[in-house]
Amino acid sequence: MTQTRDLDAEHHGEKFEQILQGAMQEFLVRGYAGTSMEKVAAAAGVSKPTVYSYFKDKEVLFQVLIKNLAQKKFNSTFGSEPLVGEAKIVLRNLAETAFKSFEDEEFSCFMRTIIGESGRFPELAKACTVSLFAPIYEVVKKYIISHPELKISDPEAATSLFIGTLVYYHISQNMLEAREIMPIERYRVVDNLMEMMLKSID
Repeated sequence: MTQTRDLDAEHHGEKFEQILQGAMQEFLVRGYAGTSMEKVAAAAGVSKPTVYSYFKDKEVLFQVLIKNLAQKKFNSTFGSEPLVGEAKIVLRNLAETAFKSFEDEEFSCFMRTIIGESGRFPELAKACTVSLFAPIYEVVKKYIISHPELKISDPEAATSLFIGTLVYYHISQNMLEAREIMPIERYRVVDNLMEMMLKSID
């Protein structure tokens, strides 16, 4: 088998992007188990040996997709600068930006694929946690710790509640169709989340 190329290089070239686009198309339609490297090659318009020259197997390819999507979501939510500023403003902006970022259709479909395959392929779910949720968790936790005026005794638990609220709302309302059964406006969730996080300074 051709040696797998360095996937951490800054620029990968057109074929690399073609393969990722073809892979995303196949995984969203067929799921992880139903997708093969041959189908990815066909969708990308390249040969199967070309796919293998970049990715040694399907799991590596899927993990690279997760990392790319996670990086895009992280950048769109946090930008390139550290979180700074008044907690009332920063935390609300973060919650609203995260909601908008999570509601991207491609992201929602990809998360459905990961969740749907997590029972059979737990390593994929772990890769999503490592690439997406762990970095977000660390940024929010560090911000909370750096703002003692919030008087939050357990920053780790508070961070889990903050992120968990956003993720639950997205999954329940937009992926599990809860908006038809127990709908709730996004602004109400944000308002109550802020009330919880900012109780000591309001």
